Order: sequence, then C-alpha cells, then structure tokens
Amino acid sequence: MDVEDINAVQALLLYNIGEAEVVIRDLKDRGYYHGSNVSYNIKKLTEFDYLEQERCSHDRRSIRLKLTDKGMRLCNGIRDLQNRLASKVSDSPETEKGLEIATQSMLHVERTWTDFIRYGRE
Repeated sequence: MDVEDINAVQALLLYNIGEAEVVIRDLKDRGYYHGSNVSYNIKKLTEFDYLEQERCSHDRRSIRLKLTDKGMRLCNGIRDLQNRLASKVSDSPETEKGLEIATQSMLHVERTWTDFIRYGRE
C-alpha cells in the first residue's frame, strides 16, 4: 500500500478504531494495547496525520481519538486487502465451516481471558 511512515502495530490500531470515536482508555481496556506503547503510537499517528485528538467536553482528562481522512483511507485499504485475502482462503464450504469453528473457538478463549482479567474468575 506504499505506506512507510507507520508500522504494522500502528496500522492495526487505526483499523481497530475504524469509523468510531474512542477514548484511549477504551483501547487499553479492550486489551489490544498495553502500557506506554499506546501513548507513543497515538503520538506518532497524530504527527503523521492519521489521527485527530480532542479532549472530551464532559471529562477534560479523557481524549477522544478519531481517524483523519488519511487514516480512514488507510483503514479502508486494510479492510479491502483483508477481504481479498479472506476470499482466497475461503474457497470451499469445508474451509469456510472450519474457519467459522476456529473463529468461535477464538472468541470463546478471548471472552474467558477477558472475564478472568476483569473479574478475577474463571
């Protein structure tokens, strides 16, 4: 896609934000990113004009993030690439069924870990 000013983690961050407006804390709470990497990556994405930052009106400590037009173009490009690759992978009903089962299993594992992290229970 001829994008050389950001790395793969930063591109994934843009993809996960997508069309939404999110608070930085929400990205951390979702478990996608941990520690100071989030702040560093957001700073870089803002510097390179992929993200806009705005303080929340009701809580001045929180900062809302949203993609710029440049960020949205990249996000859409990633989505198109993902769709093209997915169509090549799911070329038969058996493969599609296997992928669906794998996806459900991974979602179950994610929910289990998320519950354990949030509530300290199994």
